[in-house]
Amino acid sequence: MTRIDDTFANLNGKAAFIAYVMAGDPDFDTSLEIVKGLPAAGVDVIELGLPFTDPMADGPAIQRAANRALEAGMTLNRTLELARRFREQDSTTPIVLMGYYNPIYSMGVPVFLEAAKEAGIDGLIVVDLPPEEDDELCIPANEAGLNFIRLATPTTDDKRLPAVLSNTSGFVYYVSITGITGAAEASAEAVAPEVARIKAQTDLPVCVGFGIKTPERAKAIASIADGSVVGSAIVSMIGAGESPADVLAFVKSLADGTHAA
Repeated sequence: MTRIDDTFANLNGKAAFIAYVMAGDPDFDTSLEIVKGLPAAGVDVIELGLPFTDPMADGPAIQRAANRALEAGMTLNRTLELARRFREQDSTTPIVLMGYYNPIYSMGVPVFLEAAKEAGIDGLIVVDLPPEEDDELCIPANEAGLNFIRLATPTTDDKRLPAVLSNTSGFVYYVSITGITGAAEASAEAVAPEVARIKAQTDLPVCVGFGIKTPERAKAIASIADGSVVGSAIVSMIGAGESPADVLAFVKSLADGTHAA
């Protein structure tokens, strides 16, 4: 059992609220302050973005966040240090590192997995590694005790779905819209049959992200899924220069909406 497994097991019927922030945005200290405040704001699982120069699924808000973090000197090692600093005060809230394979490959998979475990990372979402490449990172991560969380999308048909679910652990992340993050609003009516289709083939929780920007939308999605994920709306507030207190107040409103479903 990982911290992610424990979290979903202890929600007592509530949906999970998962918040995404970019590590090091707009700088290390401000980012750490925000991340440290997420659990008290009601966040059940933290998605910590790994800054990367050439994203493939990120919309403009998250791309700008990555650029701000990189300009502030953020690296994979610094991202793990941020997680390590968070763990000094919180030993229970799961952290999922979300990003791309290139920085992990450059560090070396065995070295990375050891460092990630030591830093308190619980799971990985690596969007540019398909199931056909499971030997690269997914299987070694699972063997090291890290959950490897896969994305399913509206274009993941019944023929493809078993491959996506193979070796996936922790939860399944359903991308509610086609396209990049922050591009459109998610519709619970459209998402519900897709969540049901995935849940018919797995016992894992199914959480929905992309296109959730308000507490009302988070509540609607949480009513038909095991969790809602918000990233771009939070990152946009950070990018606008809002204070950590205001960012965390907004996060709390999203968490409250999700938990009220």
